[in-house]
Amino acid sequence: MPTRNVRVSVGDLVFSREDGPSVGAVRGVSAHELLIDIEGLGDVAVPADQIAAVHEGKVVLAFDRLDPEIQAAVVVANDQEHSYR
Repeated sequence: MPTRNVRVSVGDLVFSREDGPSVGAVRGVSAHELLIDIEGLGDVAVPADQIAAVHEGKVVLAFDRLDPEIQAAVVVANDQEHSYR
């Protein structure tokens, strides 16, 4: 699979799906992974192949490719966000 360069910045919000609530924020950027602060889990390294999309200051995770621990934290973060509405 070819790779492409996209601009990701510290502070960009992270989402589990395009139309979902934010589940965290980017804390660090390297060539092959992002350091993401996932609500309720803390900082985790997410490899580039687990990122579905990046645009307009928004990072969308490829949920089905995430490690089970990260998937569980994302589900909890989504549930908490929905309970505040």
